[in-house]
Amino acid sequence: MELSRLVGYLQEILQPDRFSDYCPNGLQIQGKSNVLKIVSGVTASMDLLEAAADAGADAVLVHHGFFWKNEDPCIVGIKQKRVKFLLDNNISLLAYHLPLDAHPELGNNAQLASRLGLNLEAWTGNQNILAYGTLPEGRLLGEFSQFVDLQLNRTPMVIGSDSKKIKRVAWCSGGAQSYMQDAINLGVDLFISGEISEQTYHLAQESGVAYMAAGHHATERYGVNALGDHLASHFSISHEFIDIHNPV
Repeated sequence: MELSRLVGYLQEILQPDRFSDYCPNGLQIQGKSNVLKIVSGVTASMDLLEAAADAGADAVLVHHGFFWKNEDPCIVGIKQKRVKFLLDNNISLLAYHLPLDAHPELGNNAQLASRLGLNLEAWTGNQNILAYGTLPEGRLLGEFSQFVDLQLNRTPMVIGSDSKKIKRVAWCSGGAQSYMQDAINLGVDLFISGEISEQTYHLAQESGVAYMAAGHHATERYGVNALGDHLASHFSISHEFIDIHNPV
């Protein structure tokens, strides 16, 4: 599979030009021109890059890549080591941030909904990445929290009463706690994201909308894995998802 064809297909299905993002989406580091194996993971850490090289990857596909807005643009220190490793091993780096959050089938939020049994009704919020819908049968918050723990293998931090009945839910993976007010405005019973900020506690307490911080990494495992599987099927190439532990 030609790298250029792979990049073109990802451009077509993820449509990154629709988003005003915090980083460049697409091919961030160019490696070999042919791709037979993709390794996917959440973040382009050195641990993932080394594991990908050991697995024989020609390209690494991630949600969190390099070159973030407002960071030092100089290729020094940790960034230099990561970039040099990819170049030395002739491995490409493909990264998709908001476009992967928002994809209606392969994206983080769509895949999280599938894993947690949520019926996705619609999208809203800044750049249309906040999802909302229903938990079809309805559950008590404490019971649902235990279910999330089992599904994500991560104990969530929950603000709200265990006895609260949960039916209407909004969610946005990763560090999307700033959407809490949007969730309140939607009139949902629960908002799920990855992280929590100090003010989130007060918004949950005063609004009566429960909040669940289920892990930034934990909530964003599934989109990049689904995308890698899709590419493998579409192009008849190999894909392996490698989950590098991150407790955040």
